[in-house]
This record gives sequence, C-alpha cells and structure tokens, in this order.
Amino acid sequence: MTRYIWISIGFVIIFITYFNVSPVQCDPNESKTIEQAYPGFSTSILKSAKLHMIDKGIVLDASGVKITESQIDETLKSADQDIQEELSKNLFLILEQKAMMAVLARNARSSGAVSKDLSDTEAIQVYLNNKFKDIKASEDEENAFYKDNKDMIGDTPFEQVREAINEFLVQQKKEAAFNAYLLELGEKEDILVNMDWIKAQHALAMDNPVDKARMSGKPTMIEFGATGCIPCDMMQPILENLRKKFPESLNVVFVNVREKQILGTRFGIDTIPQQAFYDKNGTEVFRHIGFYAEAEVLKQLERLGVR
Repeated sequence: MTRYIWISIGFVIIFITYFNVSPVQCDPNESKTIEQAYPGFSTSILKSAKLHMIDKGIVLDASGVKITESQIDETLKSADQDIQEELSKNLFLILEQKAMMAVLARNARSSGAVSKDLSDTEAIQVYLNNKFKDIKASEDEENAFYKDNKDMIGDTPFEQVREAINEFLVQQKKEAAFNAYLLELGEKEDILVNMDWIKAQHALAMDNPVDKARMSGKPTMIEFGATGCIPCDMMQPILENLRKKFPESLNVVFVNVREKQILGTRFGIDTIPQQAFYDKNGTEVFRHIGFYAEAEVLKQLERLGVR
C-alpha cells in the first residue's frame, strides 16, 4: 500500500513539473476580516466583513445584498467634479456607504416601526431617530464642557451658552451611539468582500498624509480643521509648538477638511476642529472635538510615550 502511495505522489510531481502546473496557492488574507488584514482601514460597518474570492465584477455580497463595480463607478461619475479625483482613490468609502444604507434599510423595514411607503432614506431616518431618541446630556456634562472649553468660550456666562452646549453634547452622543451600532451590525451580518478589489483600493487609499503619518512607526497627532474657523485657527500655534518641541518623536499633521473633503469623511469628521491621536502602531487611542488646550494635548501625548 505504501508503494502505491509513493507512486501516486511521484506521478503528481512529474505531472506538475512536465506540464508546468503550479499547485493552487491560498491567499493568507482569505477569510480574514478587513480589520485583521488592513488595520484601521474601515472604522464602520465593514470592519468585520470577511475577505473572500467573489465572482468578478461583484465587490460585496451580504445576505442577498450585492454591490458591483459598475454601481460604484456610476456613483463616482455622478459625484461633484471638485471631489471626483480624491474620491477615485477612495472607492472603498463608496462601498462602505452603500453597504451601510442597504443594511440599515433592511433593518429599518424589518423593525415594523416605519411606514411601507417611505423611501429607504426616509425609513432609515425615522428608524434611527426613534432608536436614539432617549439620548440626553446631563447638567454635570454641560458644566464640565463649559469649564474644559473656557479658552474658546471666553467670559460668556454659562446660561447664555448652555442650550448650544447641550445640543452639541447630545449630537456627539448620538453620533457615538450610531457608530457603535454600525460596528455591531457589521459583526452580526455575514458580509463578504472581494479580496482582490479591497487590496487594490487599500493601496490607493493609503496614499494620503494621515495614513502616511500614522503608519510611520511613531506616535501621531492629526488636527482636522479649516482656515477661517476660529477654534481651528487657535489650534495652529499649538501645533507649531508641538512640531518644535518633538521634531523627531511625534508626527503633527494638519488636514484642511474643506480641501480634503473625502479624507475628512473617511475619518468621520463632521465637526471641527477635531484632534485624533495614534500610537506608534497606527492605532487610534483618543479623539477630541473642539479647541484643545496645549496642556491637555501634552497629557495625551505623555500617555503615548511622547515626552
């Protein structure tokens, strides 16, 4: 019996050698999640999606929901001319938005809490408004925000800005709850993405100042803002001081989100200024919205080992 096994193995080797046939190679990334294969690339619903060999032309398959390359190309062509070039390097963002809308629409309609005659967008809005309607900000949180942002608020009495502070805090909480919900949905859904397509898109999308900095091997602080925004402008001297203080041990990057709209969208920037801190491995460890005093920035940097 052993003799026949060796004869069979020998025949396979001869066959492969003679006919120049290579054994099938398995891609090590197949069946990995996007997060496992490309850490930090997705921060939303596709973070837990699995890489898979899918039929050519299909980018995503999720329990009957299919998204194709042609659909993504159509979305790109219909985008505003001033963002098309940047968006062409971030097609994964289009995919993630389409996947999010499809999954949310299905969940909204299956909840039984929305009218059947609503469009998908309207159904999602009603569903999410109802889901997060009980989120509130306490008086203690309002007072804490007022004290922490005195440099920006100045001497304006608390009562005059309390309503605006409350609205801001509630919106922040709703956004955080929504983002957590998307991650939860992504973990529950059986989502497959085309591994070859993702690999190509990842290479394109990483060609930007944020990813180059955070993947450089040293801690990074990214300031997302815009010129003409008062608290953003107030942050600029702080950024300069940090560059002078830590020229070798820290990356300090400013991203004007009015010029880099897609980059801002990809990193979830909807309020400015916003500061994101990354450790030496490129993992986001902290984020802050609004003016951030230099003393507080230094505390965060110390936690990252920057002294």
